[in-house]
Amino acid sequence: MGEKKAMAASRESQIVATNRKARHDYHIEETYEAGMVLTGTEVKSIREGRLNLKDSFARIEKGEVYLYNMHVSPYSHGNRWNHEPTRTRKLLLKKGEIRKLVGKVQQEGLTLVPLKVYFTPRGHAKVELALARGKKLWDKRQAIARRDAERQAQRAARERWTSR
Repeated sequence: MGEKKAMAASRESQIVATNRKARHDYHIEETYEAGMVLTGTEVKSIREGRLNLKDSFARIEKGEVYLYNMHVSPYSHGNRWNHEPTRTRKLLLKKGEIRKLVGKVQQEGLTLVPLKVYFTPRGHAKVELALARGKKLWDKRQAIARRDAERQAQRAARERWTSR
């Protein structure tokens, strides 16, 4: 029985990094899965979990999508041909998806933000891109107040349950 669980776990995607700040700063409209064009040392460094999505964003230029400011630390066992940590990386999307994104980004004022980087069961590095609208300061305060109210309600329910 243990082998079946191990096989099921290996079929699932392995999340390497998440951009938790993105859900705080943006309203997420849609998400897309995109492949990344990486060098060998970048892939090895990402497998070690040495990347940061904070302050990264995607932009569409000349019909192609590029990811900016994703910091991938140099590979620990790399040589003098190690990669540059914050280089611009090309993302792989279908033409139809890119056309749809171009229209929404230009007309509706939306932004492309990476939410997470993960490896598929086949070993391909993928990034989950979100079409997002920036939150205003009062939106952020409202979300924090709602979370605090939910926590207090859960705490009160737990205290009521344990006092019985």
